[in-house]
Amino acid sequence: MTVHARAKAVETIRTAPLFDIVVDLNPRLEFGNGGALGRRVLFGAAGGSFEGPGLRGEVVAGGGDWALFRPDGTMLLDVRLTLRTDDDELVHMTYQGRWVIPPEVRAEMADPATRFRIDPARYYFRTNPLFETGSTRYAWLNDVVAVGTGYLVDGGVAYHVERVL
Repeated sequence: MTVHARAKAVETIRTAPLFDIVVDLNPRLEFGNGGALGRRVLFGAAGGSFEGPGLRGEVVAGGGDWALFRPDGTMLLDVRLTLRTDDDELVHMTYQGRWVIPPEVRAEMADPATRFRIDPARYYFRTNPLFETGSTRYAWLNDVVAVGTGYLVDGGVAYHVERVL
């Protein structure tokens, strides 16, 4: 039996804005080349902020992205952050993702003084945030699947995050 004979039409995936987040970064820490897997780098979170409909606050320093740069230049994200809402609740945010920089953009991306000016449409930077909190006010986040589009900003990285409905 073929797959399409058992597949059903389902609702088209829809999203709604959750928040925009800017994560300020510490100087990166290089773990070096791990062989065939690639080069491991820690981009430590130094702080930041987030804001969206009904949700805003700060990024607590201390999390980060334990990124792996594959030999083909694609970065695999492995991020853990702590968010503190403006009403003092804590939310654990994790995400993985892919940042694919085409070969023709890599030379420009190598300059830390100007790479944040590169149009994000010239690369693919997507994430899949998940959340965990014990807060009763934000417990709804425990059941949210989100998607994010990333881009560089001066001194850090930013994401537009959408909740999958």
